[in-house]
Amino acid sequence: MNLDNYSEDTFEAIKHVSPRGTEYWFGRELQTALEYTEWRNFMGVIEKAKQACETSDVSVPDHFVDVNKTIGMPKGAKKTIADVALTRYACYLIMQNADPSKEVIALGQTYFAIQTRRQELADQFPELPESERRLAIRSELAKHNTQLADAAHDAGVIDPLDYAIFQNEGYKGLYGGLTAKDIHNKKKLKKSQQILDHMGSEELAANLFRATQTEAKLRRENIKGKAKANAAHYEVGGTVRRTIEELGGTMPEDLPTPEKSIKQLESAKRKQLKDK
Repeated sequence: MNLDNYSEDTFEAIKHVSPRGTEYWFGRELQTALEYTEWRNFMGVIEKAKQACETSDVSVPDHFVDVNKTIGMPKGAKKTIADVALTRYACYLIMQNADPSKEVIALGQTYFAIQTRRQELADQFPELPESERRLAIRSELAKHNTQLADAAHDAGVIDPLDYAIFQNEGYKGLYGGLTAKDIHNKKKLKKSQQILDHMGSEELAANLFRATQTEAKLRRENIKGKAKANAAHYEVGGTVRRTIEELGGTMPEDLPTPEKSIKQLESAKRKQLKDK
């Protein structure tokens, strides 16, 4: 098997979302992704995952839901087959109990471990102090900026100068015409300081939404060409800005700049962990 054929999309492509916004996966689709040819063999893995769930004192029915699916057959006939709807946590347990000799299992273990941790952070987020919120969102933004850069590259934004222009268009849309340099000056930062490291959680969240939605738009609409990519980034930034305005929020350029940078918060956290 060539692992280059697999990525996060291997599991993202088979993810389903309920009307209430809950993510889930179907066992038979996961079976195929994990290269199990026999459903009965994969059911053995699912049963081991259920046992692990029970051992952890977590409700099995909350994470493994038996369902029936109707599939098409030759000559228009239909057949009902058994399947299992799985939560993210259930998938994580399946990965821990699947055949470790399959290279794709290692990828799945990483993917679902990260997704489970993200959900934990999301669940805890309302109770986190501002410093922890900033660190969590800044980490997510760093990852999504990399993905945005990849999407922009695929659209034709290749040279560093062109990418800087592309980024400025997003900022201009979100910040009412301000460029990255304008924002840098408004925050009174030194030349070596990055503007994203000097944003509060609310401002970071607005930029995270800008980045994720621009990446999605570039890929969804298969946008090609620097001018069209720039226009898409500006459009998304402007849409995020209008949404903030409609909700009665503070415009990002008017939000206060925190006293401590992300780098200072990270340094303090490392020291705190070291002293424990």
